[in-house]
Amino acid sequence: MRVELRDIHKSFGPVRANDGVSLTADAGTIHGILGENGAGKSTLMKVLAGILQPDRGEILLDGAPVRISSPAAAIRLGIGMLQQDPLDFPSLSVLDNFLLGSPGGLVLDRRRARDALRRLGARFAFALDPDARGEDLTVGERQQLEILRLLRLGVRVLILDEPTTAISASQRGQLFAALRAMAADGKVVFFVSHKLEEVQELCDAVTVLRRGRVAGEAAMPAETGRLVQLMFGQEPPRVTRARLPLGPPVLELADVTASDARLTLEHVSLQVRAGEVVGLAGLEGSGQRLFLHACAGLAPVTRGRVRIAGRDLTGRSYAQFLAAGGAYLPAGRLGEGLIPGLTLTEHAALAGRHGTLFVDWRAAARAAARHIGELHIRGTPRTDVQALSGGNQQRALLALLPDHVSVLLMEHPTRGLDLESAEEIWRRLLDRRARGTAIVFSSSDLDELLARSDRILVFSGGRVAGPLDAREATVERLGELIGGKGV
Repeated sequence: MRVELRDIHKSFGPVRANDGVSLTADAGTIHGILGENGAGKSTLMKVLAGILQPDRGEILLDGAPVRISSPAAAIRLGIGMLQQDPLDFPSLSVLDNFLLGSPGGLVLDRRRARDALRRLGARFAFALDPDARGEDLTVGERQQLEILRLLRLGVRVLILDEPTTAISASQRGQLFAALRAMAADGKVVFFVSHKLEEVQELCDAVTVLRRGRVAGEAAMPAETGRLVQLMFGQEPPRVTRARLPLGPPVLELADVTASDARLTLEHVSLQVRAGEVVGLAGLEGSGQRLFLHACAGLAPVTRGRVRIAGRDLTGRSYAQFLAAGGAYLPAGRLGEGLIPGLTLTEHAALAGRHGTLFVDWRAAARAAARHIGELHIRGTPRTDVQALSGGNQQRALLALLPDHVSVLLMEHPTRGLDLESAEEIWRRLLDRRARGTAIVFSSSDLDELLARSDRILVFSGGRVAGPLDAREATVERLGELIGGKGV
């Protein structure tokens, strides 16, 4: 199938997400859609997948114009989309999720579906247990399940929106091998990303979007400098981290043991000083999130002591952690960090913490406008946070922090962000560090951990190694520890 998008326009109020976008992708190719956060990549692909309707423009499949009124209509035309968060039902089994959308009557042929799941899984080296529950799958396995479901429904055009954001390196390799096999079978694969190295490794051609328009197209391989120029107009300035004298201890863990439903961390001791940056390395689910929750009063500490700025907060609540000068930015920007359906002004009002029954909406609107200007958030005080791109949501979270924070805990502060947005986020974080804030952050990007951290803790299956001096650590050494060697 040959896919053509011609002069696609899509606006959300005054924001022009797509402003006359045209591109063509041929059968048997992997076509990259590259651009910074908020460039219009996801909006364009949602138009192709029938999730959004364009204001103007047309879509052609094999030269024939089509109207894609819904995701179901897209599936009937052979187009399926894997979104950033896979759309599955955690309470259902893998087999039941695989059956979703299947044609037929009230009685489904589960035996045939089980055979199809195993056959398709073997084709792409996806080892999925049909009887496992969806909630027990990793993000990478949920992606694999969604891909197999779409293929069973006859998809010939597969759209993947930032699919590598939350998966392991081994799952990334499996995914790329599967996408190459699909292209070899004659399918069209659209790979939406902001990661230059992944697009260069995987794609046959790339269309670069900037501020809702096509900035340029390139056959691969293409020079990195040219792609960066197309994405940003110029090379974003790199943040340099100056060496600063450290202050007194502001976060202290003494022989801490903490547990959640899946994992136990035992005998963890750490002292973090004011102005220090400590990185947490490890595969997803290895204990980094539990460690941060134990520090913030969000997970019970069954042994040991936790102190924030000299105050013993062992067994205390998250509210007391905040009152002691702590702050926590979760990986889930929407739902955990921000509230879908509320505007930037409403978030500014909530963050004010004035302790009164009445809201000064004018002051909240002024605060939201100030945040927008200071952190370059692409929105207005009335913008719903759900309409913001990932980078702008992260900027909004930073804007809502108190002026002074003793200890800032963060999960994946730059996950899903383009180079420019990530540099801007770290510029803000290091400004806080220079004012004495201690930063503890988890990341799946080993290069980020090495570049930003003073020391690094490595987590592997609930065990902890380190802290290591980041100046002496290497990617190879971190990789060995993450795999359990020497922990």
